[in-house]
Amino acid sequence: NMVNAGEINGSGNLMDFLDEPLPDAGTYEDFHTIDWLREKSRDTDRHRKITSKSKESVWEFIKSLLDAWSGWVVMLLIGLLAGTLAGVIDLAVDWMTDLKEGVCLSAFWYSHEQCCWTSNETTFDDRDKCPQWQKWSELLVNQPEGASAYVLNYFLYVLLALTFAFLAVSLVRVFAPYACGSGIPEIKTILSGFIIRGYLGKWTLLIKTVTLVLAVSSGLSLGKEGPLVHVACCCGNFFCSFFSKYSKNEAKRREVLSAAAAAGVSVAFGAPIGGVLFSLEEVSYYFPLKTLWRSFFAALVAAFTLRSINPFGNSRLVLFYVEYHTPWYMAELFPFILLGVFGGLWGTLFIRANIAWCRRRKSTKLGKYPVLEVILITAVTAIVAYPNPYTRRSTSELISELFNDCGALESSQLCDYINDPNMTRPVDDIPDRPAGPGVYAAMWQLALALIFKIVITIFTFGMKIPSGLFIPSMAVGAIAGRMVGITVEQMAYHHHDWIIFRNWCRPGADCVTPGLYAMVGAAACLGGVTRMTVSLVVIMFELTGGLEYIVPLMAAAVTSKWVADAFGKEGIYEAHIHLNGYPFLDVKDEFTHRTLATDVMRPRRSEPPLSVLTQGSMTVEDVETLIKETDYNGFPVVVSKESERLIGFVQRKDLILAIKNARQRQDGVVSNSIIYFTEDPPQLPASSPHPLKLRRILNLSPFTVTDHTPMETVVDIFRKLGLRQCLVTRSGRLLGIITKKDVLRHMAQMANQDPESIMFN
Repeated sequence: NMVNAGEINGSGNLMDFLDEPLPDAGTYEDFHTIDWLREKSRDTDRHRKITSKSKESVWEFIKSLLDAWSGWVVMLLIGLLAGTLAGVIDLAVDWMTDLKEGVCLSAFWYSHEQCCWTSNETTFDDRDKCPQWQKWSELLVNQPEGASAYVLNYFLYVLLALTFAFLAVSLVRVFAPYACGSGIPEIKTILSGFIIRGYLGKWTLLIKTVTLVLAVSSGLSLGKEGPLVHVACCCGNFFCSFFSKYSKNEAKRREVLSAAAAAGVSVAFGAPIGGVLFSLEEVSYYFPLKTLWRSFFAALVAAFTLRSINPFGNSRLVLFYVEYHTPWYMAELFPFILLGVFGGLWGTLFIRANIAWCRRRKSTKLGKYPVLEVILITAVTAIVAYPNPYTRRSTSELISELFNDCGALESSQLCDYINDPNMTRPVDDIPDRPAGPGVYAAMWQLALALIFKIVITIFTFGMKIPSGLFIPSMAVGAIAGRMVGITVEQMAYHHHDWIIFRNWCRPGADCVTPGLYAMVGAAACLGGVTRMTVSLVVIMFELTGGLEYIVPLMAAAVTSKWVADAFGKEGIYEAHIHLNGYPFLDVKDEFTHRTLATDVMRPRRSEPPLSVLTQGSMTVEDVETLIKETDYNGFPVVVSKESERLIGFVQRKDLILAIKNARQRQDGVVSNSIIYFTEDPPQLPASSPHPLKLRRILNLSPFTVTDHTPMETVVDIFRKLGLRQCLVTRSGRLLGIITKKDVLRHMAQMANQDPESIMFN
């Protein structure tokens, strides 16, 4: 019946075969940018079709309901899978981190903490020690203490760290090269409309989950939070493939990925609202209200799933739950703001040093040996970290201890204060006391740990293993904050007659909480590196449950952003996007130069004229030659070469598919058949070959600007509408074309950077 339809259709034997949709029409190549406007209009058409069909029968009506619900179903599935994976990762990391120090005899799959829970023989003071848990030296040579035991434990710690790191980097290298790094810069780029095939694939999901456990357990200075966003987005992409509404439409798929990113942060920190705000503030490009509600739902389901797995065993979602009882005082805002300044300076230092190191890695031989690099950094980390009790344990445990307030029952070294012998001991409100020898020793060790963390994180982030940045940044801030907190506390104790302490700090009162300073410092450093503000504060108080400390957290976050912005506007993720040359038009960038569209458009004066198609004078062979000789992503269609009046724009991929399809399925289409883009082709003499009518693949409303449009307007149009290209005309005549790449190159040139660094089309 195809041929019969053709015979009725128009002149002679002409057939507009595109009445049937093409397979693959409108899909994109790898490393190309999507056309948001086109995707949106395609979705509107699809919606219209479904709505009109739904009135025909009950079955069609049910189908339309299913279609409307599919978005929520995808969110539910993403939440369930992301929550489950996060719980499994948490449990596995706990067990493998403890495996470096010893093993549980009653059940080897228990971590240290779980092992001693089940034991009946633990005392309260030595709750970490129980006969079921044995260090390697006890198990192998039956010596719990002493020099030989220390050396053996040290050796096994380093050996296991190296084993985990080697496994992680080998798996990434062999099976999924895209599983390295934190993944957030790439996800920002993908959400802005770029296509990186395989970046969110099933292999990447599997390998990233496994190697993330290995990388975090190896004791390297990295966190699992950033990669969990990548993992959640992989889940989102995986579930999109089951629903044609999302798998066939790239713009709709990106709405799902935005919500998946929210679910990722929700399970990484146990902060569902913080996750939604993080997706809105930091990663998403296009975030309609509908996506906000869906993100909220996905984050809720993910958090609920994680809570039912209960990986921390404290029946809370939260990593570092704190219970402080003391209010904070106005005078304390000064040290909080100082911590904000420290966070901003550390953020600037980290971004500059890390980018310089990554650039070195790209341009020298270092980049050719990723496995060796990981092994070396792991060896240095493990050897330097083991002697210091604060760097030996996992970073999350360290932050947790730094956030903790010293209660009457705390046994940690940080709580070794000198008690007043005739003081009665109430349970929660312990007055400020002078520091004992343990606190001074802890201050030294923390100072060394701070220097070590600052240096090693610069070299760790960006290696070929999954590595998040949230936890190391928070650790740097928490160490600095705790040290400041102890200093302020001791000053308040010894000098309570000073004017600043006199009003609020009487002798025998509990005025300063060092743990709060650690919390504020952590927020400040994380803000300095990522430049988040709103979502950062919400994540911090959801993470710790410290609701009354919103104001100190806000003060520190804003200060750190101001200080860091004074040295450079971009956060670590934008810096990595620029380093890799991804075509990302940042909404936050200002474009202030006085250039016009005519200065940016191609072709330039020295270049050959624009490759165009005419509406009714080119043969199939002419078009195929044009496609072979050029690598443009599309061609403008004009009335004729002489008049150059614009009719529309046709995508290269659609054109290739249409011609290929016509040659296979339509009789009489040969190399010298004429291609028509008009509504009604003219009557042809009987002897001439069959024409080919391709009006259906022609975009009749391409976006155009005139040659005198200021570039700031053009940049805004590209940003807000998410265009791929825009045509430049003067009084209806086609002059040139501006692509997203041209805009990015021009912006780089104006900022005195190398315009060729933007490598993808």
